[in-house]
Amino acid sequence: MINIQEKISLKAYNTFGIDVKAKHFVTMSSTAEIIEFCSKHLKDYQKHLILGGGSNILFTKDFDGIVVKIENKSIEIIEEDEKHVFVKAAAGEIWDELAKYCVMRNYGGIENLSNIPGTVGAAPVQNIGAYGVEFKDAFVQLEAIEIITGKTQTFSKNECEFGYRKSIFKDRLKGRYVITSVVLRLTKHPVLSTEYGSIKEELSKMNITDPGIHDIRQAVINIRSAKLPDPDIIGNAGSFFKNPVVENKKLESLKQRYPGIPSYKQDENNVKLAAGWLIDQCGWKGKSIGNAGVHKDQALVIVNHGDASGKEILSLADNIRDSVFEKFRIQLTPEVNIV
Repeated sequence: MINIQEKISLKAYNTFGIDVKAKHFVTMSSTAEIIEFCSKHLKDYQKHLILGGGSNILFTKDFDGIVVKIENKSIEIIEEDEKHVFVKAAAGEIWDELAKYCVMRNYGGIENLSNIPGTVGAAPVQNIGAYGVEFKDAFVQLEAIEIITGKTQTFSKNECEFGYRKSIFKDRLKGRYVITSVVLRLTKHPVLSTEYGSIKEELSKMNITDPGIHDIRQAVINIRSAKLPDPDIIGNAGSFFKNPVVENKKLESLKQRYPGIPSYKQDENNVKLAAGWLIDQCGWKGKSIGNAGVHKDQALVIVNHGDASGKEILSLADNIRDSVFEKFRIQLTPEVNIV
């Protein structure tokens, strides 16, 4: 039986630890429940929010609608051949549990995405990525329920319109579908991606000279654990801003003033800059305003030192954006969803 609760605190359901209330709240523990609720009830609410792990969201006020917490779980192999295996995972699965499942079976493709917080259903919305790999690289298709009709629809990779930290579900179809499962294609003969970031350096520290995907996963976990604070200890949502993409001529102009500026080739005409470096150059690392602050070891992470409100954290983020624009004439865009 579907149990709809009223006036529920969302503090335990977001990694920033922001204490706001939802007018209505419901947990969905199976795909059948999700289908039933979407087809019969969800359209009756003027406002709704689909919530996974709450690791990429900033609440700035109470939510005057219904919050639907997706917790359906399953991982299964639905097809395989000599080279590939197709894995279907429910939207409520913890993303890193799926990454672990694949690595333990030597299925390659998402080991670089280890230790990313959140659920499987949130991964395509954001097109999560790390260390040279994006979710879309392994993606085949997903199933989602259209809220208006209650009908289940399958979306292919092209139909998802993936981009840098975005998809059709974050833009054009935002709020119109509830994702219930995804299918990934993994390889039985993994090709390692070690060129991005500090993976090679970490493997060297681990005394690994001939790495496999288990080693890549552990290296990524080590790196992320060292530079990103544990939200169970201090409230945060990981990287608050996207790394900005600029044209090559903009980079050349910046290099004249900042020769050491890090950059990563995006395509023939554009490069990606490190938002954390830009923020650090503006002197924000370790700074606090009230209970909201910038992490002492990673300038890209905004933290809740205590009982900061969502508005306090957003105000700090706005100040950071303003100072980066003033110094570099680059506009930072939040990666975190602001509600």
